[in-house]
Amino acid sequence: MPSSTPRWLDADERRTWIGFLYAQTLLFEQIERDLQRDAGIPLAYYQILVTLSEHLSRAMRMSDLARSLFFSRSRLSHAVDRLEHNGWIRRDTCPEDRRGAVAVLTDEGFTALEAAAPKHVESVRTHLFDQLSATQARQLREVSEVLIRHLIESLKVSASDVIPEAEYWQTR
Repeated sequence: MPSSTPRWLDADERRTWIGFLYAQTLLFEQIERDLQRDAGIPLAYYQILVTLSEHLSRAMRMSDLARSLFFSRSRLSHAVDRLEHNGWIRRDTCPEDRRGAVAVLTDEGFTALEAAAPKHVESVRTHLFDQLSATQARQLREVSEVLIRHLIESLKVSASDVIPEAEYWQTR
């Protein structure tokens, strides 16, 4: 039976937790601002375009896309509405289930993604990798891998549903 006594964080753990929380929040805010400035799209929309671009058919069922991004269906539907308006995504009827919808990355959407990617990558490099030594970057990757493996299991999700290169995570 689990203990009812909370396992409070000590001072070092608390500082680590708060540092991680704010570093992640501030990093994503900076990347969001840079992406909005450089490409005129929010990070969430960029994530949708990237996720679709990584599939051979550049298409995914809307429910699978929402699950892979941890978006609610309504959040994804709103985003896809906007991306459809831009001509970057189209919705098709799911061939296996006429009630389902498939989000398809259009050629215009792929072109927009290709145009946004260089500045987005530069933003990631500037605000993350340029701030770390090679050793720190490797340590960050190692810590991230530990957390990813734990959280995939804890959340009871399939690696292939939520991250690119899922085979890497399934074999480690």
